[in-house]
Amino acid sequence: MGLRALLAILLGGLMLVWPAFLNGYPILFSDTAAFLAQTVQPLMIWDKPWVYGPMLHALHWGITLWLPLLAQGLVMSHLIWLTQRALRGGATAEAHLLLCAGLAALTALPWVAALLMPDVLAPTAALSLFLLGLGRAALSRREAAYLTVLATLAIAAHLSHLPLAAALVVATVLLGLRPWRELPWRVLRVASPLVLAVGLLLGTNWVGHGKLSLSPYGATFLLARMIGDGTAARTIEARCPEAGWYLCTWAGRLPADSDEFLWLRESPMNRDAEGHAIFLGGVKLAPEAREIVAETIRREPFGVAWAALRNFARQLLLAGVGDTLARDNLGTAVRPRLEQGFSPAEVARYDASAQSRDTLPALAAPFLWPYGPVLLLGAAGLAVMAWRLQGPQRAFALFLFVVVAANAFTTGALSKPHHRYQARIAWLLPFGVAVLALPHYSQPALRNRQ
Repeated sequence: MGLRALLAILLGGLMLVWPAFLNGYPILFSDTAAFLAQTVQPLMIWDKPWVYGPMLHALHWGITLWLPLLAQGLVMSHLIWLTQRALRGGATAEAHLLLCAGLAALTALPWVAALLMPDVLAPTAALSLFLLGLGRAALSRREAAYLTVLATLAIAAHLSHLPLAAALVVATVLLGLRPWRELPWRVLRVASPLVLAVGLLLGTNWVGHGKLSLSPYGATFLLARMIGDGTAARTIEARCPEAGWYLCTWAGRLPADSDEFLWLRESPMNRDAEGHAIFLGGVKLAPEAREIVAETIRREPFGVAWAALRNFARQLLLAGVGDTLARDNLGTAVRPRLEQGFSPAEVARYDASAQSRDTLPALAAPFLWPYGPVLLLGAAGLAVMAWRLQGPQRAFALFLFVVVAANAFTTGALSKPHHRYQARIAWLLPFGVAVLALPHYSQPALRNRQ
C-alpha cells in the first residue's frame, strides 16, 4: 500500500468518527460500562460475550478511550477502501475520501463508529464476509487472513451477530458467481469466521461461566421478549400456580416491556415479591426461563411467529441515532468504571464532554435531518441498481439488502426493536449506491495478490 493510499485511509478514519470530536470525547452508552468492567475489575458479565471488552482493553490499556475510538474509525475506513477496490477493480484516494466524506455527512455511520459499543462490529462483520466470499480476488493473502480474524471477533462480540453472520454465509454462497468449482473454497472462506466465533464463545463461556454454551443465560432474554409480546405472559397465567415457577407470583402483573423486565430495579427478575433485591437475577432465572420459553412455543407457535414478524417489520423502519446521545445512566454506570481503570485526567476529559453535560443531543440535532431522506433514496437507488447491474456489482447490491433484513430480524424478533440496532447497518444502503456509482477503475481487478 502506497503512502497516498495510507493517508487517504487515515484521513477517512478521522472523518468517520467526527461526532467524537463534536462531543469532546468518544460517545458512550450505559452498556459501555459492562464492557469496561470485563477487564477493569475484571468481571465476566453474565449477559455479554467476553469479547468486546478485551478488544477495548487491548487498545486503551488504561490510558485513554480515544485509542479504541480511533481504531474503530480506521478499521471502517480500511473496509471501505477494500470494498471499493473489490467492486471497481481498484481504488483511488480521491474516490475513497469522497465516499468517507459523503458517509460522514449524510448517514448514521459516524455516530455508530464514534460509539464505544459492539454496534460498529455488525457492519464490520458484514463487509468482511462479503470481501472474503465475493471479493476474494481483490485481496492479498495477508488481507484475507486479517479479514478472517476481524470477522471472527466482530461476529463473536454480540450474540445478534451470530444469526446475522449465518444469514450472510448463506447469501454469499447463493450469490456467488461462476466458476462453480470454486464454491467449496468460497464456503470455507466465508464460513470460517462464523465457526471460529462459535468456538471463541464456547471457550470463553466455559472458562468464565463453567458452561459450554454460546449464551449460558440467553433464555432470560428470550423470555423477556416473549413477555413483552404477551405470549409468555399468557403461558404463565395459564400454567400457574400448578407449574410452581417463581414467576407465578407475578402472574397477571408482569411488566409489558421487555427492557423493564430485564433492567428495572423493581422488575420481578431483580426484586422478589417481598421487595428484596436479587443479585444476578438473570442468571438465577435462566433455568426457569428455558422452561417457560419452550412451553410458550409449544402453546402458541403461531403467536410467537407472528410477534417475531411484527417486531421484524417494526425494527426494519427504526434507524435513528438519538437513543445513543443522552447521558442516561452514564454517571452511575460508566463514570465509576473510568475512575476505576483510568487516570483522573481521563475522567476529567469525560466530565468535560458534551454527552456528560447532556448537551450532545442539542449539538447533534442539526446534523441528523438528512439521514432519513438519504436512507430512503439509498434503498430505492440500490433496488434499481440490483435490477440493472450484473455480476459482482449486482451481487453486492443484493447482499446489502440481505444484511439489512437479517439484522432487522435478529435484533427485532429476538430482542426488542431499537433505533440504534438498525442505524448500525442501514447506512450500507446509500453506501452501496455511492460505491457502485463510481466509475470502474482503469486497471483490472487484482487477483491472487501476494
